[in-house]
Amino acid sequence: MALAVAAAQGAALLLRPREGLIAPAPVRAEEHFSADELERARAYRRGQRRLALAAMGVEGGLLAALAARPPRRLARARPATAGAALSVAMALAPLPVRAAARRRAIEVGLVTQSWLGWAGDLAKSGAIGAAVAAGGAALGDALRRRAPRAWWLPGAGVVVAATGAVVFAAPVLLDPLFNRFRPLPEGPLRRDILELAERAGVRVGEVYVVDASRRTTAANAYVTGLGATKRVVLFDTLLEHFTPDETRLVVAHELAHVRFRDVHRGLAFTALVAPFGAFAVAVLAPRRSGAAALPGLALAAGAVSAPVGVVANALSRRVEARADAFSLRLTEAPEPFVSFERRITVRNVADPDPPRLLHALFGTHPSTVERIGIARAYASGRG
Repeated sequence: MALAVAAAQGAALLLRPREGLIAPAPVRAEEHFSADELERARAYRRGQRRLALAAMGVEGGLLAALAARPPRRLARARPATAGAALSVAMALAPLPVRAAARRRAIEVGLVTQSWLGWAGDLAKSGAIGAAVAAGGAALGDALRRRAPRAWWLPGAGVVVAATGAVVFAAPVLLDPLFNRFRPLPEGPLRRDILELAERAGVRVGEVYVVDASRRTTAANAYVTGLGATKRVVLFDTLLEHFTPDETRLVVAHELAHVRFRDVHRGLAFTALVAPFGAFAVAVLAPRRSGAAALPGLALAAGAVSAPVGVVANALSRRVEARADAFSLRLTEAPEPFVSFERRITVRNVADPDPPRLLHALFGTHPSTVERIGIARAYASGRG
């Protein structure tokens, strides 16, 4: 495992942005948020973190139990069948905890979807997960039979290829199963976005609006896809509840990811780390064959991916900080940036200044106070 973590650290050092960053000015959450807003967000996020850890504990406990004593039916099943069954079991086991987390999200006004709609989404994602697990288990078993000692090397190649395929295909094959997407209609905002893209020197592909409001009141935007499927996606809640200047900043941030090829950066990280991670899984997993090996392999993969994920999160935070700096330079609008960060944090019931250790372990973006600090530093001429 240490080798996998060292490889992740080396990859992060190689891939991390070295230029274009702005050191944030010191900012206190109390300067931008009321005591009630801070208490509400911290109480909500504290409870959600506990439930998330509980769900992880349930999943880990289930895998540990199955790895220690694989059920006879599992051991006798075909690898594809066992992989699908294990995927379904892993989805069902933490369901009560996830339902409790969803109920808390409903209580703070973040959820608009019915319980029936949520169940439908779970069924679809569960079916997709089971199909992927079945194929992965069958292929993994074939590799282990053909190369019992070195299966991890072609296995790493499969992981990298599959990751690239999913990133490419998800916008056109998977995402439409859960949401409706429509091109951003002609109008001032679309013209602004195309003008921003031209100034940024990027070909953005298409800009889509997703009907996120059918599930949530939260706002967001993201870049997805590769090559012909590359696109910027805006939540309809973003367009409805935020000003054009604030939306332009969000788009400028996403354009930074396109300009700096950050999706490719993530794939490169996976490609560099996968061989070492797969080797660590091969070393840690119990020596079993056939379907009986699956729980142990899954448990080992989880044990390896956890510390590697911490390193990946640190890289992600730096990438996101550069995108923030780029958006400020492209739009020259630090005050709308601060306004947006404050409003979206309140709207999403997010903690603007989470505990440092937890943020270092799990945070994929700079905290809100750090992002406001970047804008303040830019406004003072330090950007």
